[in-house]
Amino acid sequence: MPTATAHYAGHLRTEATHVASGNTILTDAPVDNHGRGEAFSPTDLVGAALGSCMMTIMGIVAERHQLDLTAVRWEVTKHMVADPRRIGQLDVHFYLPASLTEKERATLENAARTCPVALSLNPEIKQQVQFTYA
Repeated sequence: MPTATAHYAGHLRTEATHVASGNTILTDAPVDNHGRGEAFSPTDLVGAALGSCMMTIMGIVAERHQLDLTAVRWEVTKHMVADPRRIGQLDVHFYLPASLTEKERATLENAARTCPVALSLNPEIKQQVQFTYA
C-alpha cells in the first residue's frame, strides 16, 4: 500500500493525501519560482519535515526519560541556492526549557541530530541546528 497519493491541481499546485489517515497537504510553487506562494512549497516541506522529525525523536527520548517537552517550539529557515536550484541550507532553532540538566540537553540534542530525515538529506544541504534553553 502506498504511503501517499497525490494529484496535480493545476496552476503549480499539488494535493497529496496520506493514505492511512486521509490527511491532505497542499503545495504551491513559491512566488520566486512562478507560483503564488499560498501554501508550503515542496522544499518548504523538506524543512518542516526536518524540524518535525527532530522534534519527534526528541519526544521519544523525552518520554523514555519522563521529560515534559510539550511547550517546546522550533523554527525552520530554508536557504535556496542556484545552478541548480536546490536547498542549500536548513536552519533549525529549538526553544527548550531551561530546567533541563546538561545530561538531558546532550541526550536530546544528539537525538535531534540523528533523526531519520537529518540522516537522509543530501550531505550538500548544510544543517544548522541551534538549541536555546530559556
